[in-house]
Amino acid sequence: MLCPMRSVWVWAALLLLAAGMTTGPRPTLAAEAPDPGHALATAATPESVGFSSRRLRRLHALIQGEIDRGELAGAVTILARHGRIIDYRTYGVRDLASGAPMTKDTIFRAYSMTKPITGVAMVILYEQGKWLPQEPIAKYIPEFAQLKVFGGFDDVGNMNLVEPDHPPMIRELMSHTAGFTYGMGVTPVDAIYNRQRVLQSANLQQMIDKLARIPLDYQPGTQWKYSLSMDIEGYLIEKLSGQSLPDFMREHIFRPLGMTDTGFYVPADKRSRFATNYQRNAQGRLLPVGIEGGAPADYTSEPTLPSGGGGLVSTAMDYYRFAQMLANGGELDGQRILSPASVHLMTTNKLRGNLLTGKFGIGEHVMRPGFGYGFNCAVVFDPALAALPVGRGTFFWDGAAGTWFWVDPTNDVVFVGMIQRMLDPDNHSLEYKSQAAVYGALVDPSR
Repeated sequence: MLCPMRSVWVWAALLLLAAGMTTGPRPTLAAEAPDPGHALATAATPESVGFSSRRLRRLHALIQGEIDRGELAGAVTILARHGRIIDYRTYGVRDLASGAPMTKDTIFRAYSMTKPITGVAMVILYEQGKWLPQEPIAKYIPEFAQLKVFGGFDDVGNMNLVEPDHPPMIRELMSHTAGFTYGMGVTPVDAIYNRQRVLQSANLQQMIDKLARIPLDYQPGTQWKYSLSMDIEGYLIEKLSGQSLPDFMREHIFRPLGMTDTGFYVPADKRSRFATNYQRNAQGRLLPVGIEGGAPADYTSEPTLPSGGGGLVSTAMDYYRFAQMLANGGELDGQRILSPASVHLMTTNKLRGNLLTGKFGIGEHVMRPGFGYGFNCAVVFDPALAALPVGRGTFFWDGAAGTWFWVDPTNDVVFVGMIQRMLDPDNHSLEYKSQAAVYGALVDPSR
């Protein structure tokens, strides 16, 4: 049956507490203002690239409707085609209590949208000859050399541990098939993760040391299970590069791409732009999130445990620049991050057919015919089989607070959506509804 976890970044899922009821002005669509960013040089009209302005109003109505019903506080969306931004809007507010309007430079918690960025960092090191997909993880993390696999219980209730059929490989780590978990499920291994407080480790080395003493949840390659694999990748990046994960990302991704507001914390001079994070209570009211377990609750300083699985904050424009780089085959504004071949390696399906049966997934992201997973991102390799309107080869992911993006190389479409609604069952449906609205407005794909 489908994995019961929602679309979450699990570091923030442990210990979420609501603060009190909030009141504020009714959110409305923010007026369009000149964009201070560097992307408007590539702006275009929707019609110039095959979209209908009139039909794009359905996208606006979709998001504005959630705000009008009190289901969202605010949002920022960017839609581009052929590298030209055709729709860039703000909606509602970034803080309900103060009524501070949503702005294009609002900083959001990216949570699991960190994963594709970590994937790019890994592939940068792949291009440098630092690792190969088929290599055992233990080649670079020797603490994992003696990992066992949970094999059930004996007659007196002791855990049976068996040898892995093969050592878990880096390609399995990057596709959530290596045997790790997140500790949010109901298996005995999940329970050990929680008892050992893996997600609250003081640093990445302590996290690795704990994982080395915990069995894998399943035989490598036999299941797809959302996991802290990308946090293990963060440790690998540090070990293979000799830099901290934040420093490596700054030097090799953020600075070259002009992602000036992306990082693992929010500096003091940018705090006024940081969106308040909300979750809905049982009555559907938006309440500010209190404690964010496993991450710095206030994001005021560089964390000692930088999470490659979900630790970044970013703006819509910063993330658009990252996504557009991938859409361009690894280059943006003269800055090459990856080769086209490496982008293709990262964004093509790595799951065998036995994992594409509908049995595995997270929330509405179901691994099924036509819908799989690459390195650190989901991949739609056959839209007709997957029953989706996107083009062949579309890759994407999202975050626990509802942020989402996709890159469609067939139609040359990039979309980024940023919201602030934590662990909500409606986050995935909004993501898929936005795809329906966007492709419903693409009336001339040949342009």
